[in-house]
Amino acid sequence: MNKISDSEKVIMDILWQSSPLTALEIIDKIDAELNWQDKTIKTLINRLLKKEAIGFKKQGRIYHYFPVLQQDAYIQSATTGFLQRVFGGSVTNLVAAFAKHEQLSDKDIQELKALLKKLEK
Repeated sequence: MNKISDSEKVIMDILWQSSPLTALEIIDKIDAELNWQDKTIKTLINRLLKKEAIGFKKQGRIYHYFPVLQQDAYIQSATTGFLQRVFGGSVTNLVAAFAKHEQLSDKDIQELKALLKKLEK
């Protein structure tokens, strides 16, 4: 899978929520705070088409875009890549980094314990 940039992921998130959408519909759904020009959004759509992360159906003169890359597959790939790059593939090191900086709440700890018990069975 080709790497999806953070900007491209904004488009993917929109299409994962609702599709198919036209370029104008995607533009309308882009957060105004991003202050992106229409041309920028269309460039991102074209990049995603080249990466085969999205596809389209043409109806008359209008293109309707939809995700080809499934969200679950993206999350799995991005998570694995992050874990490899930052923590050498070690989930233990990931959790330890959060614990070291006291970023695990009591609820997080309980949920992790429950998950570990479930995985042991």
